[in-house]
Parts: sequence; C-alpha cells; structure tokens
Amino acid sequence: MTSLTLLCAMMLGADPTTVNLWGEGDKIPGPVSKDPKNVPTLTFYPADKDYATGTAVVVCPGGGYSGRATNHEGTQIAEWLNKRGVTAVILKYRTVGESKIDAPLHPGPMLDVQRAIRTVRSKAKDLGVDPSRIGVWGFSAGGHLASTAATHFDEGKPDAEDPLNKVSCRPDFAILSYPVITMGEKTHGGSKNNLLGKNPDEKLLEFYSNEKQVTAKTPPIFLFHTVEDKAVPIENAKLFKAACEKAGVSIEYVEYEKGAHGVGLGLNTKLPLADWSVKLEAWMKGRKLLDNK
Repeated sequence: MTSLTLLCAMMLGADPTTVNLWGEGDKIPGPVSKDPKNVPTLTFYPADKDYATGTAVVVCPGGGYSGRATNHEGTQIAEWLNKRGVTAVILKYRTVGESKIDAPLHPGPMLDVQRAIRTVRSKAKDLGVDPSRIGVWGFSAGGHLASTAATHFDEGKPDAEDPLNKVSCRPDFAILSYPVITMGEKTHGGSKNNLLGKNPDEKLLEFYSNEKQVTAKTPPIFLFHTVEDKAVPIENAKLFKAACEKAGVSIEYVEYEKGAHGVGLGLNTKLPLADWSVKLEAWMKGRKLLDNK
C-alpha cells in the first residue's frame, strides 16, 4: 500500500495499517537483515476522528534489542492511546533476533526512531496530527531507544537530498517505562551487547549513555520505574532524572517499590503500580496533549 493510499484509508477510519519505514526499494542505512523481507516498519493506529486530540506517539516496545514485546508494550499501548484520542504508531525497529541482524545493531535502531518521528511529522496534516505534539514512548530497551530519540536529534537538514531528512526528528515529549538508560555499570547487559557489541569503543558507550546526553533542549519527560526491577536497575531511571533536573528539563518521575520488570500498563497486577498509567494520563492532560483539536 502506498503512503498516499495509507493516509486516505486512515482518514476513513480504516484498521491499523503497516508500511515500510524506509519506503519501497529505498536503501536502508546501517546494518540490515539477512532476510530482505524483514525490514523496519511503522504500524499506524489512527485515533477516531471524532475524538482525536491531534497528538501522536511513536511506540517502541522493549525486548533487549533482541526482539519486541509487541503485545503488552505495543498493541495494548496503541489501544490505550487511541481511547484517549491519540494516534499511535508502533515502530518495528531493528533487533538482532526478530530482525535477523548480527550485533552490533548501532546505528540502526537510532536511525529507525528518528525516521519514524520525521515521517509522522512530515505527514502531520494528512494524519490530523499537530506537528508540535508528536511524542515517543518506549519500554525497557525500547525506553533506551526513546531516550535516545529525546537526546540525539536534529531540527532537520535543509540541504538534505532525502526530503524526510529536512524534517525535525526531535520528539515534543517522551514517555519512558522502566527504561535502559546508561551503557555504564548499571546497564542491562543484553541490550548493551546487542546494540554495541561485546567490545564497544568508549566513545560509543558515552554516546549511548543517554544520561550524559541530556541538554536544555531535551523535551519534557515522564519516567516510570520500580525499585524491585531486577532486569534493568532503577539506577537507570535515577541517573536520567538527575540529568534532566540538572539541565532544567521538565520531568515527571513515578517510582514504585514493588513490581517486576516488563509490567507494561500493569493491567494484570493488583500492585499499587497498576495506577501508574493514571498518573501518565494526568501528566498528558496537564501538558494539554489530550485536549481536542
């Protein structure tokens, strides 16, 4: 389905539709799959046009840069956003497992999320989306990717040959759920190895330790983590929180004592963290991201 056909279908309230992120026949920069059919994609879940807020979110499921938890950190998230009038776009970014790419993945996933944001912003009018209300939401390693998008971006390159690269890839806000942040001592080893390989250069470790890349231009952040998380230590969240506060970046930090890694929205738990999405919704309302167009 062409991009134009996709957009027309979306305007008519069609079911979720998937398109290749890099276009039909376009050369994909960075590491690519050994299977030519296995390419990065975007799956669009348009908000009901009668309730649409004009906000859109690129969703990055977790999976250690090995696979993707596409249900509780993908489809369920899109449905949650749609119910609140937000258009969701699930990003299938490159991984070593499901995408059949050998480590290191760098810079593939970063290029994928940047292009996803550029794509949504470039088609904002057709999608019924406000180009200044495009966010990114990531879980676990997908949270690392989302925090990468929030700290590594450009405002568009006017002289770029590819028209999409003329569009800004800076997200207007970021939601980070139990994210991998650092490539230092407290990192998630699998995510680090899959993204950077077993013996990465120190400069790459610094580059992808996103707590070290926060600036005053980093967008507003909502950050959720649990102390009990044994897969991704909560120090990741605390490092990013401290960096945001030091740079004067607005951050809403939500911490719970109990709760294992990978809880998604917490729909299947009776723990207090089950209301963390209520706090997220309140934060989005406070930032007027859920106001009708």
